[in-house]
Amino acid sequence: MSTGTKSAKPVATAVDALAFEEALKKLEATVEAMEAGDLPLETLLKRFEEGTLLAQICQAKLAEAELKIQQLEKTSAGELKLKPVSPELSEG
Repeated sequence: MSTGTKSAKPVATAVDALAFEEALKKLEATVEAMEAGDLPLETLLKRFEEGTLLAQICQAKLAEAELKIQQLEKTSAGELKLKPVSPELSEG
């Protein structure tokens, strides 16, 4: 069991489990708690880790939404259709 694989799994699971708005709301609450300045060091570090994970979730959700938007194009009849993604877009 490698630690690199272990840390990547919860991120993928968390991304699927949380809606963007929910992750953003939790991230904002975490930042507010950290900015209050009355947390012990251990709690502050734990909140920082949680905030980092939540920020990654938000970034992944935004990237996914951006990709879907880029894939949609209107036809001449005004219908939306999915278009293939060019290799440049998937490289990020």
